[in-house]
Amino acid sequence: MEISDDLLCLFTAQVGAEDDSYHIEIPDREIENSAIDTSGTYRVALLPVDADTVSDSPADQPAEPAPEQEDKQQPPVDVGETREVEIDSIGDKGDGIARIDRGYVVIVPDTKVGDRATVRIETAKENVAFAEVVERHHTPQHN
Repeated sequence: MEISDDLLCLFTAQVGAEDDSYHIEIPDREIENSAIDTSGTYRVALLPVDADTVSDSPADQPAEPAPEQEDKQQPPVDVGETREVEIDSIGDKGDGIARIDRGYVVIVPDTKVGDRATVRIETAKENVAFAEVVERHHTPQHN
């Protein structure tokens, strides 16, 4: 999945109906902790959520942040950092998705479910990081 470096935020929301129009609520934390200006105009991408990709990760929930995280909202990884991950699902564009540190999402291209790898964080946002594989780990196969 290719996502622009201009990505400002990522969250899950429902489309609401009111009279003859529809709306999406943007969580307060996305305004307070990102480069979104309430008087600006933005391009919005809508991706379907199916039962296979729904999780309890913070990136997938519209809930307010925990009190201890409310002040910082920093990602749990740094650009250039390496991590051991296991791919647990595949995104709509075919990239592997791993979850680390209480559900933080790491998107890793050229991987499949069950792959274990050492990855280097290339981009880290509040709710998602993008990484490249540094080393693939072989998983023993059981008969």
